Amino acid sequence: MTIQFADKHIAVAGIADSKAITDLLNSAYRGEGSKQGWTTEAHLIAGDVRTSETNVQQVMQQSGSVLLKYTGDDGIVSGCVNLQQHGDKVYLGMLSVSPHLQGAGIGKKLLQAADEYALQRHCKAVYMTVISVREELINWYQRYGYKDTGERKAFVEDGESGKHLQPLEFMVMEKLLAP
Repeated sequence: MTIQFADKHIAVAGIADSKAITDLLNSAYRGEGSKQGWTTEAHLIAGDVRTSETNVQQVMQQSGSVLLKYTGDDGIVSGCVNLQQHGDKVYLGMLSVSPHLQGAGIGKKLLQAADEYALQRHCKAVYMTVISVREELINWYQRYGYKDTGERKAFVEDGESGKHLQPLEFMVMEKLLAP
């Protein structure tokens, strides 16, 4: 099945994109550079690493998983999102936009592409996990139709993605899709 998206800047990423995507994910969530954007987790998790290139490649190659990239007119990957089909739902993760381009509508376009992907796969919902203390981010997702399911999941340090600066947990959010 060919995946079609309304936005010409969005396409399925390949292994050749893994370094650019890894750099994007790390710059959007960790370290000093991430503080240029509003999605930083640097105040919650110490370190400069959100993920590794090996992890990104594993996600790309996982069955039922696709990693989308947003490439600007300049040819630079400035946004990404991972989508994984689980039955009649799609899990959304790794949504990232370059810190200096946050607020330009790229994240919204990637959320729309996630909906398009889920509908093409005949899924009824898109769900995600968000760190429960990320109120501004939670509010942003709510504006695009995501709701708190009430479910919480442990956020366990993995030795790679940074030291938690306070106890953290994930909130599960979900958006039901109209067929």
